[in-house]
Amino acid sequence: MALFVHLTARVNAERIRRAGLRGPVYCFPVLPSFTLTYQWTRELARWTPRRGMVAVHLRVPDAEPVTVGRYNDTPRPATAAEAVARIAGLSEARGWEVVIDRKVGPREIHAVRDVPQGVGWRYKPDAHGVAPCVCFGCRPRGTYGSRRLVERRPHPLDGPAPAPRVLLERLEAAGDSAEDLLPVLDWYAAKRRGPVERVRRLAEHPDPRVREYLAWAVGFWRTPGAVELIERMASDEVDGVREAAEYMLERRGLRPKEGDRTEEDAA
Repeated sequence: MALFVHLTARVNAERIRRAGLRGPVYCFPVLPSFTLTYQWTRELARWTPRRGMVAVHLRVPDAEPVTVGRYNDTPRPATAAEAVARIAGLSEARGWEVVIDRKVGPREIHAVRDVPQGVGWRYKPDAHGVAPCVCFGCRPRGTYGSRRLVERRPHPLDGPAPAPRVLLERLEAAGDSAEDLLPVLDWYAAKRRGPVERVRRLAEHPDPRVREYLAWAVGFWRTPGAVELIERMASDEVDGVREAAEYMLERRGLRPKEGDRTEEDAA
């Protein structure tokens, strides 16, 4: 039997003891190195309630089909025993994970234990000592020190968003030109509110790039009608547009996330 550890918020512990883990289950082999085994703790703790993380140890048959790979690479199919052997044989196993694509029943749970909350890396392996990227897509927002970081290291391609009047003028001047609309929608993605009535027509734009940018832009708007527009785009015929809209609905808590990863913050 292969032994893995799945990391989740402490608030889920009793439910997991009683009912098991809903799939897919993201986990890591239990190895002789304590630090390597629980390497995901510190990173996942950034996204969980302050009561911290627990380690769920689970056993599955050696022949259990799983996928294994680094978090930013394409995972490859393997058996549980092969996944353990592959990770154990790596010279650098930080950032690797194993995915069990099914529910793990309560009888397969070996133990649920507390784990030190400061184990492992944050953001990505080897991030310590590397200057963080502060572009709009990467910079941390709403976290401790984030504003001071952006003020100290302003990104050359970023800056204050143009005034609403200026963006509206650019939006009207762009007409149906995709190349002119994309940078305007990119700026609107940085705002919490925008003119839903002015951009609604773009949900039918013939260029799927415009529709996808629109989904990202409107995703967090608090303007009345924004949610309805995103829900409408979630049925778009183009995969990229539909996936962007569905992702934004998940982030707003209007749809359950795949695998319930918000509830179990898998490792």
